[in-house]
Amino acid sequence: MTEPLRLSKRMSELGLCSRREADEWIARGWVRVDGKVVSELGSKVLPTQKITVEKQAAAQQARRVTVLLHKPVGYVSGQAEDGYKPAVTLIRPETRWKEDGSDESFHPSQLRSLVPAGRLDIDSVGLLVLTQDGRVAKQLIGETTSIEKEYLVRVQYTKPGTLPEADLRKLNHGLWMDGKPLLPAKVRWQNADQLSFTLKEGRKRQIRRMCEMVGLRVLGLKRVRIGRVKLGELPPGQWRYLRPDESF
Repeated sequence: MTEPLRLSKRMSELGLCSRREADEWIARGWVRVDGKVVSELGSKVLPTQKITVEKQAAAQQARRVTVLLHKPVGYVSGQAEDGYKPAVTLIRPETRWKEDGSDESFHPSQLRSLVPAGRLDIDSVGLLVLTQDGRVAKQLIGETTSIEKEYLVRVQYTKPGTLPEADLRKLNHGLWMDGKPLLPAKVRWQNADQLSFTLKEGRKRQIRRMCEMVGLRVLGLKRVRIGRVKLGELPPGQWRYLRPDESF
């Protein structure tokens, strides 16, 4: 790769920050290329050039928080729609989990640019990550992410008898959606009416659509894990900070 590319894109590729953060840092004069400050948005660099950031950028990034929310039914993950409230409205001092072991103190500035890194449907519950940190967002929803997400799904078979083993194998690998094959998944029975789904992708309403393809109706869907981070005992409607010793 020898073609020049946008500085902000290159910074994102290197894992320094998100593109939005990069543009902000460039505009503030916090980015150097081969030792020289570059403050013009849209500037391009070669892959061989050395990019460094000023300590102010690192300090700003260190102050950005990531929170874990147990989203209940009836809240949308992102922007308000159809009269439903966004999940971020649940991030308040009084809804912080009392057993949160983080030393972080809540401040209203933490709500600024706090966005969901991934989504949960309005009728789904469980672990939702909201972050101010572009690195976390890129890790969880970037084009190249392969982080596992685990769901517990209560289902009802809509045909006579029970789900054939062949259809369970299809859920694991072999289904297509929107003209493309789905990545292999791990789908297994937890009990008579509940399946565990572990996915490395997240197409819109993917699990519900997968279930429909084999005659299963979804009665309830709960996300219990993202990468190495588990929902655990976090109560519905409450949240906690991602601890420094935790990573996805």
